[in-house]
Amino acid sequence: MSKFDYIVAKDFDRAWLNFELDLPLKPGKNGQTNPFYVNRPGNPIAELTDALLAPFFRPPKFYFSGHRGCGKSTELLHILSNPEIQKKFWPINFSIRDEADIIDIDFRDILLAIGSRLFRTYRKAGGELPDQLLKELNSWRGKVQKEINTTLNGPVSEYEIGASIDAFFVNAGMKMKLEPATRVELRQVFEKDITGLIAVINSIAAAIYVREKRVPLILIDDMDKPELSAATAIFHDQRAIMMQPNCAIVYTVSSALFYSKEFDAIRDQAIFLPNITLHSPRKPDSYIEEGYKILSRFVSNRMSLEYIEDKALQNAITYSGGVFREMARIMRSAIGRARRQKAAQVTVRDIDWAATEIRNEYRRILDKKDLELLKKISQTNRLEYNNRLQPLMQLLAVLEYRNGDNWCDIHPVLRKMVNA
Repeated sequence: MSKFDYIVAKDFDRAWLNFELDLPLKPGKNGQTNPFYVNRPGNPIAELTDALLAPFFRPPKFYFSGHRGCGKSTELLHILSNPEIQKKFWPINFSIRDEADIIDIDFRDILLAIGSRLFRTYRKAGGELPDQLLKELNSWRGKVQKEINTTLNGPVSEYEIGASIDAFFVNAGMKMKLEPATRVELRQVFEKDITGLIAVINSIAAAIYVREKRVPLILIDDMDKPELSAATAIFHDQRAIMMQPNCAIVYTVSSALFYSKEFDAIRDQAIFLPNITLHSPRKPDSYIEEGYKILSRFVSNRMSLEYIEDKALQNAITYSGGVFREMARIMRSAIGRARRQKAAQVTVRDIDWAATEIRNEYRRILDKKDLELLKKISQTNRLEYNNRLQPLMQLLAVLEYRNGDNWCDIHPVLRKMVNA
């Protein structure tokens, strides 16, 4: 969507579009705030921004996480548009989905993506790199190409990845993403000279710094999508290597990593984006006004409130559990139902129907032991290490909150199911 498209809906057709689930809110021109953006008081993104703006000897690395749908992508874009960040850094943001297969991802894939994106984005922006660096990069490309052909034992024409460094970065990345068999071989090649790949990243970063007088800052989105085993292999087992690129990096990481004992490897640079708190611990029927106001603005920024009953809006917020994406999901389902019935407003019945649909999805995947743990969590709100907790967090069946000490509760739509 363009800036023009971020308008408050005056009908259900437009409202349906405005509650699109995967809609990171790109900032407007000159760093203007997106009209749909809702700032949360005490936003921990300020901690990440301050940390980036602090003095450093080496460009810092940070690990940014939170529940699926809590607004991480939007907050990264918000950092990208910060004038102070733009003054200090040469920032780029990309999704790892565009560069690698997130179902089968490896630290070598990420390093290649970092180097490739640095090079391609800078060149696309009109940046000029020194001729000597381009010669060195093409020399490295030639060595990699030769090693590929040796490893694959095939003719050059069959496995040619690119006759120039520009083509190499594009084609090597696509082969890593789309061709599983070639991906294995390319990883073997890069692992033989991982220091060479890191040196390429650092040479590109250094050249950008010399030309722009700003340190490259890379914000990598969707790194929270791989499963815990992959996240552990990358950020725990290969932590030292992932710290080597000589540019500032914010890695999004799986929230499951925060609930594992391997979290210790990243804890000093970890920042967690919590959900919006709607009630106090062990008081599910209590009402935190600030949280309800935030999510009410989330709705009113997208749709005129004349199209939803007051009680229906309050119920929708309660059912969302303070997760922005769940709020959008409930509103979109309810709007769709009201639209089909040619109603004038979204009603309580529409919201309850949307909540039931979500609950039915959970009913298909939660087993008896899951329900037992969920019942215990609903009673105690205690966040304790349990290997069954990680997948439930990933499913949003359990949600974490942080007002004072961190605590957790079950997704509100599950109360009827757990207490049945």
